[in-house]
Amino acid sequence: MADPRPSLLVLSFSPLRSDARVLRQVQLLAERYAVTTLGYGEAPDGVVEHLRLPDDVVSWHKDRRLLLSRRFETAYRTSPVVQAAARLLEGRRARFDVVLADDIDTVPLALDLAPRGGVHADLHEYHPRQNEELLRWRLFVAPYYRWLVRTYGTRADSVTTVAEGIAREYRLRFGLRAGVVVNAPHFVDLEPAPVHEPLRLVHSGNAQRHRLDVLLEAMELVTAPMTLDLYLMPNDPAYLAELQARYAASDRVRLHPPVAPADLPATLNAHDVGVYVLPPVSFNHLWALPNKIFDFVQGRLALVVGPSPEMAGLVRRHGLGVVTDDFSAAALARALDRLTPADVAAGKTASHAAAHELSAEQQVRGWARAVDALAARVNG
Repeated sequence: MADPRPSLLVLSFSPLRSDARVLRQVQLLAERYAVTTLGYGEAPDGVVEHLRLPDDVVSWHKDRRLLLSRRFETAYRTSPVVQAAARLLEGRRARFDVVLADDIDTVPLALDLAPRGGVHADLHEYHPRQNEELLRWRLFVAPYYRWLVRTYGTRADSVTTVAEGIAREYRLRFGLRAGVVVNAPHFVDLEPAPVHEPLRLVHSGNAQRHRLDVLLEAMELVTAPMTLDLYLMPNDPAYLAELQARYAASDRVRLHPPVAPADLPATLNAHDVGVYVLPPVSFNHLWALPNKIFDFVQGRLALVVGPSPEMAGLVRRHGLGVVTDDFSAAALARALDRLTPADVAAGKTASHAAAHELSAEQQVRGWARAVDALAARVNG
């Protein structure tokens, strides 16, 4: 018997089972849509079909000569991942009701498929300035992404992105009107834990030098009694090994293996303060509103963040904790030294109060509205 649900293709050039944002899309929509996925790795739960990209195809590879000569269309069509995806999608034009394209790189393929209802593009970041701290990227890759957004992103039927600042930049630079769906995890039913003595700070995420150096330097400067637990992904094995060697005998900084997203709030709950200061070395860093901030909330932690507009605004709006004066280690150390047990308890209570509002159950409605609106075009 044919599946009576509308058909939806979710396209992403990422390992789907470890891509939290894409998994939330699939989980949200799989009950009401017959979801097919295309991406790396094993199929996510709940899909009717999975088109797996070959593991040996590098998602970011482009012909440098074509980029240098501004032959952007050819650079896109000849990239290995696009060719591999096109082979998997062969013969499926006009077969789907809706295509949800994750990141700008998948949007041309989604438009090629001419889905009956249309294409929704979820642009996770502001792609034209993704790695602008690198001169080579600014000169050779940024023009390609500006072309990709201008030529194909503007043709999507609806668009979302991860933060208001990024949505505003897309609107100002390209006339592209994007809704916002933040990277919030699912609600977890937890209670705030009592404040510890000494304070237990925590940070979870990638082992990346520019994301951790401020925090680690601050730990050398703080004078109040506190410890720091790090749950790090091994994305830079050399740097992670360096940290493990540096803190092997430390009783203040402790390194732990990464925790699965579903288990992370419960792990964080055993701590007091989630800490993240991200120096604004690029546009996307300045306007970042990452998963970990919402993980801290679900873990019922107080927060200490740098003055990044999106993170600082969220912390102030909900009374979740403290915003540092600037992005320096000295400013972070001052903020941490000033924390009192009452401050931390108040931040934990505020996280508990905001946990429902700042959960995926509330935040992902933007995707549901967009996809439902496109599906409704097919049969009214």
